[in-house]
Amino acid sequence: MVMELKLLGAGRGRLGSLAGLGRSGATALALPGCLLYTRTGSAPHLTHDTLRDVRGVPGVAQLPLPAMAEIHDVLEEYKEGAAKFIGMPDTVLYCSLHDPASPCPSGYNTNKAVSLWGSSGRMELTASKFMDIQRAIQPDWFQCISDGDTVSGEAGRKRAKKSVDRSLSFLDECLQLQEKSPELRGSVMFGAIEGGDILEERLRSARETAKRPVGGFLLDGFQGCAMAKETKLKLISSVTAELPEDKPRYQDDFGPVLEGCSCYCCQRHTRAYVNHLLVTNELLAGVLLMMHNFQHYFGFFSAIRDALRDNKLDELKKLVFRQAQQM
Repeated sequence: MVMELKLLGAGRGRLGSLAGLGRSGATALALPGCLLYTRTGSAPHLTHDTLRDVRGVPGVAQLPLPAMAEIHDVLEEYKEGAAKFIGMPDTVLYCSLHDPASPCPSGYNTNKAVSLWGSSGRMELTASKFMDIQRAIQPDWFQCISDGDTVSGEAGRKRAKKSVDRSLSFLDECLQLQEKSPELRGSVMFGAIEGGDILEERLRSARETAKRPVGGFLLDGFQGCAMAKETKLKLISSVTAELPEDKPRYQDDFGPVLEGCSCYCCQRHTRAYVNHLLVTNELLAGVLLMMHNFQHYFGFFSAIRDALRDNKLDELKKLVFRQAQQM
């Protein structure tokens, strides 16, 4: 995996790519970028055929662990890994610890296990069980098990310290188990940077994790709006300064859902028709809207990269803010 970055001048940001991804090294991910969100290896509501009609699909897909853990026994018996099992053998797979689209109740992590929440309820995972599941999945990248249960404003210094201690302990155990796992020789483990909103603990987590032989880092706990923007920016800036630079870090009418949109849904169907599908609970509603949303999600990151390249990022920001105020 090679990160290539291009500085665009003072105040203009950076463009780049992650190249040499996957077992073959043939996949690249444009930066800034995003991953293809999936559930058990499938984009919600879409078949692999309909996904091909969405432009700009990234070459890296996210596999949230809760859904994959529920089919662990099947994958273990299959023995050839999740990529082939889900019909995406050429896609780079990243296995995240939690599903970003699903709530994760607080208060269930311990010194020995982390709790995940899937369709069947709560699952307790020790480091050993976690690595058993990763051996069955055989992902290209995976986030190490960690204790990120530190909601800003609710977790104090003592709880933040405990999250870092637990996460480093989990990381050490998982690294030892990975060394003994031939199925994971081609997989890259990402270490999670924890510590809530306590700067000292965030820095300790970053420094200690960077000492371990991880392939990349996950800055955990910055998603959502629980943490104040100023705090979040300060922590991210401080933490990234500690990490090595050579590792990665929707009104009824008969017009389209969005005027001028070139997606499959908007080119072939009207708002009125999509609304009818939603009212009658037709499965096709989710398919069409997911194709529309994916194309705009991927297109948004493409627009960011174009704006950086053309020194028009400030213009793009103003456009986005203006559109948001009109909604």
